[in-house]
Amino acid sequence: MINAKITGVGGYIPEKVYDNAYMESIVDTSDEWILRRTGIKERHISADNEYTTDMAIIAGKRAIENAGLTPEEIDLILLATVTPDYFTPACSCIVQSNLGAVNAAAFDYNAACSGFVTGLTIAKQFIQTGTYKHVLVICADTLSKATDYKDRATCVLFGDAAGAAVVSASEEQGIISTDIGADGASGLAITSLAYRNDEEETEKRISHKKDTLWMAGQAVMKFAVKAMADASERVVEQAGLTWDDISLVIPHQANYRIVDSAIKRMGISNDKVFLNLEKYGNTSASCIPVALSQALEQGRIKKGDKIVLVGFGGGLTWGAALLEW
Repeated sequence: MINAKITGVGGYIPEKVYDNAYMESIVDTSDEWILRRTGIKERHISADNEYTTDMAIIAGKRAIENAGLTPEEIDLILLATVTPDYFTPACSCIVQSNLGAVNAAAFDYNAACSGFVTGLTIAKQFIQTGTYKHVLVICADTLSKATDYKDRATCVLFGDAAGAAVVSASEEQGIISTDIGADGASGLAITSLAYRNDEEETEKRISHKKDTLWMAGQAVMKFAVKAMADASERVVEQAGLTWDDISLVIPHQANYRIVDSAIKRMGISNDKVFLNLEKYGNTSASCIPVALSQALEQGRIKKGDKIVLVGFGGGLTWGAALLEW
């Protein structure tokens, strides 16, 4: 059987920074409270005229170059976002045009913060059926444009970023197993409204702006800890492995308390986990590919290592993937 392997990665982080001192100046909070509750010190923020596709184009270009390919060799572009520039055209189509990936099909999808693992799962299917040879998975969000900066419980969490990976047909082992799923019955725990008018949803928001993000923090945390631990266990077991075989876990960088609780539930040590959330906060689906890029740059991953990527997100959704590098 053809294997699907990540052959290139890339990321993009905006320059502007909102540190905890800035958050103290706009909302009733403190550096001590933010660090204790979330572990976040800084979050990067897109410029006023910088949008999801702008970041996605840069991350996608870097991933293609890292894979040693040309844009013309990309067969499909998958783009995960909850903050699109337009409802139509799809962000992926704008990225396709700007990259010059003239031979690529393109579509957007929404699995919120679980988007990267979902994208790897989709790419794996297309590659293993022989439909495509090179798939570009991009995750990009300008969450700052959807953040309610009057809501002290959520505004300290979110930042902006883009991350991308090229998934290619390979004779080498790559994406070994994935596990994706959803709990739609709990979906209203995280909301951002589009055309739907819902007075109750609008009233929940301190700003009363329906398109800002609202989250029931405790319900999401309870779901996230169990979902991430259970999905991670499943992909390891599917491969016939144990945690002793795993070199590194890269979780969704949502909140230190969530990640720490999930790690404890998995029964693994902190030194097996890669975290960068103190610098970037929660950047939605891009968290994992950006962290993956940085882990590679820092030498935390070497050829042959087995890695677990795991996340959760709005929907509510979850996703885990086991890779051999």
